Amino acid sequence: MFNYFIEAFTKKFADFEGRARRSEYWYFTLFSMIISFVLGFIGGAINFVWLGTIYSLAALIPNIALAIRRMHDVGKSGWYCLIPIYNIILCCTDSQPGSNEYGPNPKGIGNNLNDDQLINSIGK
Repeated sequence: MFNYFIEAFTKKFADFEGRARRSEYWYFTLFSMIISFVLGFIGGAINFVWLGTIYSLAALIPNIALAIRRMHDVGKSGWYCLIPIYNIILCCTDSQPGSNEYGPNPKGIGNNLNDDQLINSIGK
């Protein structure tokens, strides 16, 4: 679980291409909120209130990149991140089966099907 968080800060820091699974997005969000809360608490305790803000700024680019990859996973453009409420619905939506214009399914579901087989499997 924590590997998703580490991977977003190291390998995929500013990677806006490809797709991201729901678990990758939500675990990153969970750990980011926990770290932000802890740093805010520590910053308040040591009288350095900017500690949480510094972390939030450091996490801004990976957070945007991951959100865009999440939109790609459901077959939408990254610009859908800017639409309030609908972007949360899309982040909760299961990934589009098979490959789409943004890459192969990160779960591996439907990647080996051709277009006709994929359409038939969705219709069933």
